[in-house]
Amino acid sequence: MTTLEPPVAAKRAPARPAAKKDRRSWTGWGFVGPFVTVFALVFLAPIGYSIYLSLFRDQLIGGTSFVGLDNYTQALQDDQFWSSLGRVSLFLAVQVPIMLGIALLIALALDSGRLFGKDFFRIAIFLPYAVPAVVATLMWGFMYGTKYGLVGDINTAFGITLPDPLSSDLVLASIGNIVTWEFIGYNMLIFYSALRVIPLSLYEAAEIDGAGQIRVITAIKLPAIRGALVIATIFSIIGSFQLFNEPAILRPLARNAITTDFTPNFYTYSLSFNGQQHNYSAAVAIIMGLITMVIAYVVQLRGMRKGA
Repeated sequence: MTTLEPPVAAKRAPARPAAKKDRRSWTGWGFVGPFVTVFALVFLAPIGYSIYLSLFRDQLIGGTSFVGLDNYTQALQDDQFWSSLGRVSLFLAVQVPIMLGIALLIALALDSGRLFGKDFFRIAIFLPYAVPAVVATLMWGFMYGTKYGLVGDINTAFGITLPDPLSSDLVLASIGNIVTWEFIGYNMLIFYSALRVIPLSLYEAAEIDGAGQIRVITAIKLPAIRGALVIATIFSIIGSFQLFNEPAILRPLARNAITTDFTPNFYTYSLSFNGQQHNYSAAVAIIMGLITMVIAYVVQLRGMRKGA
């Protein structure tokens, strides 16, 4: 009598050794590890140290002591801080729209295909961005000079008296002119790059419908580069609140017009290096960072909603 053997159990794949699983899990960290390390050292660590400094204060009696949020309370009641913040806010409200508007017009002109020698103009307009900010500011500061510069030479040659660009009334506009000259090419390149990736089928459909150039710009080009417009606006807002190089370099030429609290960044620099108030300057810097972050985030949200 034959006995039936029990069915052979299906063969199972051998379990992967735990060592291989651990090795694969660490492989990803090997790729992102260098970035995380650099990011922590150059970004997170300085912010953490600034927050730590802002919670202390150097006192004549007792030395460095923990004061909690007293430095932040003092900064929010500081007239010099609010004056500098108001100045860069005015700078942002006027200079940024002008700069981005000119950059957008140039990008549209280059993309139109009707501009003769567009390669030359593209390089020529971008060239000022390649000039270091220090060199650009010194160059414009020399031209602004009424005694030895271009303005002074024009006054002498024509027997006229032009307004002093470095006077208290005009120095903010003069700095805005320098920043606009420096960054028009940078923003133009962002807009032009976005325009070049618009599908040609959209232009063909517009041509079939008989749309003119203005209609193509408003209905196709501007909506297509809305993301680039938002990015350029955010970068310009951050740059405006970080304004430092131009007023710091021009101050020896216009000490009465450019004070140590001309901009928030210049104010924190003066507090830290001239006034030795490192803890208080850290608190001011943290507040400015939060203000910049909130405004940039609001602009991003509005841009995303409009683009939806």
